Amino acid sequence: MSSSDLFAIAAHLHVLLRRKTGRVTDTEWMATNADYAREIVRFAREKATQDGHAELLPWADKLEAGIAQMGLPERKPLLQAAAASLQAATAPYVGGLR
Repeated sequence: MSSSDLFAIAAHLHVLLRRKTGRVTDTEWMATNADYAREIVRFAREKATQDGHAELLPWADKLEAGIAQMGLPERKPLLQAAAASLQAATAPYVGGLR
């Protein structure tokens, strides 16, 4: 999926969310920031379920598929990140270098 495809999906979802829920989103940020896009996917699915806006679901799915293709790693939970950091800090010295 190209960046222009991802931007088009974000723009379409932006319009649907504005019309159906009144939520204003940042289309460019949605197409480039994986964390923001994940939150928009979560919000769209929540509104589809709670308020019966089923037309949001396929666009949330498309955006989620685009997130996976952004090539950005998913953030680790804090506990995993802390454990990895501690493991790196306690690595034994090898030839005077860590």
